[in-house]
Amino acid sequence: DMDGEQTWPTAEELMEAEEKKKESKRVPKGTSAYQAVWMLSDDDDDDDDDDDDEAMSEEEESDEGEYEEVESESVAGTEPDYDLQFDQETELEELRKFREATEHEAFPDELDTPLDTPARVRFQKYRGLKSFRTTPWDPKENLPLDYARISQLENFTNVRKFVVKSHVNTARAVRKGAFVSLYIANVPLSIVNTECTALTLFGLFPYEQKMSVQHSVIQRHGQCDLVVKGKEQILAQVGFRRYLVRPIFSQHTKSNKHKLERFMPKSGSFVASYYAPITLTPSPVVLFKLEEDGSVTLLGNGSTLSCDPDRVICKRVVLSGHPLKIHKRTATVRYLFHNREDIAYFRPVEVRTKHGRRGHIKEALGTHGHCKIGFDGPLQQNDTVIMCLYKRVFPKWDFQFS
Repeated sequence: DMDGEQTWPTAEELMEAEEKKKESKRVPKGTSAYQAVWMLSDDDDDDDDDDDDEAMSEEEESDEGEYEEVESESVAGTEPDYDLQFDQETELEELRKFREATEHEAFPDELDTPLDTPARVRFQKYRGLKSFRTTPWDPKENLPLDYARISQLENFTNVRKFVVKSHVNTARAVRKGAFVSLYIANVPLSIVNTECTALTLFGLFPYEQKMSVQHSVIQRHGQCDLVVKGKEQILAQVGFRRYLVRPIFSQHTKSNKHKLERFMPKSGSFVASYYAPITLTPSPVVLFKLEEDGSVTLLGNGSTLSCDPDRVICKRVVLSGHPLKIHKRTATVRYLFHNREDIAYFRPVEVRTKHGRRGHIKEALGTHGHCKIGFDGPLQQNDTVIMCLYKRVFPKWDFQFS
């Protein structure tokens, strides 16, 4: 009765199976066992013509000393422990971020109007802007609680010039190449008992011990292909100080408002904003990605821009609808909203199309979200109606020295 029962292979049988995987190949001298796996053996060339074999036989005899026999394993057995290093949760998280970044690149800031939640509730913190460049935005409006923990310089440029001028060329400044003796009191035993024979000392200008919102102009490293989302923990080397921050990314423009980048841009210059001690410009900045094993990956480098808590960074959301009926400069649009109350709530917000038309909502039609919109010109049937909403965002407080 036990003859048909399945049994586990013994150690001798496993060793025999490993030996069968190995085969001997005739390869040029200096070829490794891994390279030999991808080379065709003599048995794979049986389809060649007999004339070619006769022509090559004389060359093989002359080059006999340049070849050797190498034992190679099958491709499946080259990395037996590959799956042991595979983390399923990390892989799924990286896949999710990659899909979000790909979708954001194809349809920037576009978001479907939710069906289960009223749009006036889902987007209650957003507002419409007639012009993103010229419409005013109060920088002191609706500030987070973290702003109570930071300091603000009234004019960062003038303060920097005054501090540098009053402290660099003074009698207290140490000349380059001078010998200085320093006596440090109350040194912790953890530093005394270490094998470190050298310490790095640096001085701070006035105000550089206070926390503020630091902005840095960064350019992504050419060989970095990681997907980095905003507010992820990043190791920042700013001048001589190094700390962990959670920055947000925005466009590098000269406007009074700057559009948020949800992911670190792959090209061009951008601004990274984070809570950090005030650092006078210019100072170099290098960003690293911390791995789980303790290693770091270079993300990009740049320089400090300013310390300005009043810099307005706006997150944009684009709601889209499609024309159902068009009559001259008036169109019936659907899918922009899904109930009559949302249409009345967002009626003052200007809408536009991807082909450049602008318009306003006239009235709601029925109770299922259809609305009549008047535009400044004739509308095409294949056009898309969009409504842009904005809200101000701030960095996440997670500062700690590294």
